[in-house]
Amino acid sequence: MESSKIVIHTSVSVSKQKAWDYYTRPEHITKWNYASDDWFCPRASNDMRVGGKYIARMESKDGTIGFDFEAVYNDITEGEEFLYTMPDGRQVNVSFREDKDKTNVTVAFDAEAINPIDMQRNGWQAILDHYKAYAEERSVITPTL
Repeated sequence: MESSKIVIHTSVSVSKQKAWDYYTRPEHITKWNYASDDWFCPRASNDMRVGGKYIARMESKDGTIGFDFEAVYNDITEGEEFLYTMPDGRQVNVSFREDKDKTNVTVAFDAEAINPIDMQRNGWQAILDHYKAYAEERSVITPTL
């Protein structure tokens, strides 16, 4: 069965460079990489180069469940977009496009066959919404000088 592609999007009120940094740097990833408030991301590592590995630990706050989200980079255009492959072969493409005083972030990923498409879309979108909130809050705390 061929998987379908799911596309999610957000528009973040930060520069493209800040949007990229907030999305790719481990010290930021741990602050937004969760789908709901009963989960968190205690650690992340990101070897951002072709062949490099991305790992983000996701755990329930009550400690009953957790997993490592892992991927290997296939292609990177610094500050613009990247493509990675998860261990099951599914691919994810993330792009950053400047639009006046905002940055549009689009994530396109191959759906998996276990969970319903809407559940997958909603979960990934919730994570992207947390990213947007974090990036915008962070940019208010540390504005560009």
